[in-house]
Amino acid sequence: MGKLMVLTVLVAALAVLIGERFFALRKTTLAYRELTQNHLPNCELIKGIEIGAEDITILEDGQAFISSGLKYPGLPRYTDAPGKIYVLNPSSGADPIELHIKGDFDTASFGPHGISVYTDEEDGSRYLFVVNHPHENSQVEIFQYVEEESTLVHMKTIKHELLHNVNDIVAVGVENFYATNDHYFTNEYLMPLEALLSLYWCNVVYYSPEAVHVVAGGLFSANGINISPDKKHLYVSDLMDHSIVVLNIQKDNTLSRVKKVAVGSLCDNIEVESKTGDLWMGCHPNGVKLLLNDPNDPPGSEVIRIQNIHSDEPVVTQVYSDNGSVLIGSSVATPYKGKLLIGSVYHKALICDLE
Repeated sequence: MGKLMVLTVLVAALAVLIGERFFALRKTTLAYRELTQNHLPNCELIKGIEIGAEDITILEDGQAFISSGLKYPGLPRYTDAPGKIYVLNPSSGADPIELHIKGDFDTASFGPHGISVYTDEEDGSRYLFVVNHPHENSQVEIFQYVEEESTLVHMKTIKHELLHNVNDIVAVGVENFYATNDHYFTNEYLMPLEALLSLYWCNVVYYSPEAVHVVAGGLFSANGINISPDKKHLYVSDLMDHSIVVLNIQKDNTLSRVKKVAVGSLCDNIEVESKTGDLWMGCHPNGVKLLLNDPNDPPGSEVIRIQNIHSDEPVVTQVYSDNGSVLIGSSVATPYKGKLLIGSVYHKALICDLE
């Protein structure tokens, strides 16, 4: 075979490979998906939330913590203003309150992402764990919440080489947590290769002051993470795999994979209903629209609920969907006493009636 023929064959093979990879990428990002509107009754935008409510978590007493002003490495920055943490009681009808931050902490570069609250069983103290991206870095902040002063007192900043692309977090102690890394590469120019080549290289890390370990791997894009009410299982949203992965927590804090549940969407953060164990996710129905963020064809929003996730037949339900005309880029959803709060990556937040 002549050199020209060999070159022709190689070029043709490369073209086929590239075409196949881009076709696979469009399938992975759900680029062809269009939504049918599925609104809930009495939805209202939450006043004061203007630059996203990327993560929301609600305590048993009804206090909802909201992270706003995400500055995510590698994505467009929609604001240079410092990020903020709000608290809101969805059943009170009052506007959200910005929590003031005290202590040795650089508020100017604050870029809050995933959040989690831990309550100390000994004295009732509450600690807010926040994934932070100051200057496009990845670290975890621990604050003590002082309710009567509407204040977060900064306690500690945690950095570690294994916490290189942290997305979300679930606190399991005063300084202990599980966290997801949503990319393997730290270079923003290499990150797209993970999606293009379908690399399942993301992981979950366990952190304690004594040791830090990778405790689960083989994830395409590890995103939201949360824990079951009985503290025996973790749930991880593998966003690009369109699934929720169920993991069993071992005595040494390592994780064993139990199953995964298909959700048919790019699900972001996970909230777990304490009484029922139901999972609630804010999801991105079309990843390409999310990345392009075209104001004439905005990314939509979707809320998915999973009931009986540990059974042989979990029930996956679309609770809410919008084509972007109301809410752009939903990232979290959490219920409380007949209400549903829905947050977004960079846009606004909604509160709707579930009943």
